[in-house]
Order: sequence, then C-alpha cells, then structure tokens
Amino acid sequence: MTKKKEQLAITKNNEETLHWSFWLGVSFFVLVIVAICSLGWFVTDKMSADESAPVTSVVISGEMVYTHKADIEQAIESINLSNFFNVDVNQVQNEVANLPWVFSVSVRKKWPNELKIYVVDQTPIAYWNGDFLINQQGVAFQADITRIQHPLPAFYGPEGTELVALDNYINLSELLNYRALGIDELVLSERFSWQLTLNDGVTLNLGREKRVQRIQRFMDVYPLIKKNKKADQQVDYVDLRYDTGLAVGWKPSTEKERV
Repeated sequence: MTKKKEQLAITKNNEETLHWSFWLGVSFFVLVIVAICSLGWFVTDKMSADESAPVTSVVISGEMVYTHKADIEQAIESINLSNFFNVDVNQVQNEVANLPWVFSVSVRKKWPNELKIYVVDQTPIAYWNGDFLINQQGVAFQADITRIQHPLPAFYGPEGTELVALDNYINLSELLNYRALGIDELVLSERFSWQLTLNDGVTLNLGREKRVQRIQRFMDVYPLIKKNKKADQQVDYVDLRYDTGLAVGWKPSTEKERV
C-alpha cells in the first residue's frame, strides 16, 4: 500500500512539473512574440519618422571663384526639402547646373538630414564677341562679367569657331612669351584671316596661313624695328601677309606706348 502511494505521489509530481514547464514555455513564447512585435513597431515608427523628417542642413562647397552660395540657395529654394527620402538629387543638380558660372555639380544626401552640394566653376579664358565668355573647354557662355577681377583677352570670330580661336590663342601666346609679349585681342574674320593686337598696342596681320612661321618672323625682327624707329614714332601694325617680308605701319608717339 505504501509503495502504491509513493508511485501515485511521483506521478502527480511529474504531472505538475510538466504542467508548469508547459505554461512556462507558452509564457516565454508569448513574451518573444510580444518583443518581436514591439521591436517591429518601434523600427516601423522610427523609419516613418525618418522618412517624414526634412532636410535641415544644406552644405555647399567646391571650387567657386565666381558662383556665390546665395546663387545656389536661390536656385534650389523652390525644391521641396520637407522629406529627406523624397528629395530628388537629380532635380537639385539640374537647378544648380543651370547657373551661368557653374561648370559641374554633384549632389548627394547624407542621412539623416543633410544635403551636400559640390560645385566647380567655369574658368573664363577670354571675352567672346563682346557679349560672351569662353571657358577652358572653348565653349561660349554668358555670365555676370562684373565678377571677373582680372584682365582677359578679347576674341572675335564667326559663331562656332570658339575652340579654334582658343587653340590658336594658346599656341601663339606660347611663342610670343619668348619676347615677353601677350595677346590682348584676337580677331578671326569670316574668311579665316587672323589678326592679333599685342599687349604693347601693336597689331599683327597674319593672314590665313603659316601663322606660326609668321609669328616667328615677327619676333626675329621686332627688336630691330623698335630699335630703328624715329623718336616721334611708334609701331602701329606689322603686316606679315608676305612670303618673305613684312610691312610696318607707324603712328605718332604722342599716344603713350603700352609696355
């Protein structure tokens, strides 16, 4: 009888143990589900908050010699920056790229609330036909010339010859540098005849062909021309449109000769 009671007690204890183990397992499972749901709600709520967060910082940097930060701020003021994830960087880039002095622009977003704009300005090499400028790629553009604080040469020529004018300016300037001379004005006629005005006021007529050879001939004889001029004269022009020689025009020295 005693042995039977002991067996019953053991069975009851086992049942109670299994009962508590079951409910502990269920409770743990429920807690895990609740924790997962809570974490999911938190992440979703956080992402929703981030998605609706505005861009509060616009960082503008780059190589901006002529473009002002205020120009860029004004260019993008119509763009909706109230939602970080919905801001279209391509739209921002296009608006900034349309500014006259901008050569290139890159735009990127930095989480959670920053828009970064990097701008590189065009480099003006010369004035073009009075109303335009030519950049370092030989492309004509219009911009506020009052922002230019250094002298530039003036180019004149038919539309579409901007790059030709720039290439010749660079090549001929390299030659003239040997005589410490520079080009103030370059004119390319409709018939592709070239004329230069140097920084000492002398005009060179080069014609259509053999520009390099004619510049070299000029540099060889120019010191002699200046040395043998009369006291009341200064060189007005040198016409190099000859195969073997040149012609010199003079003007009164009452005009102050540029150095």
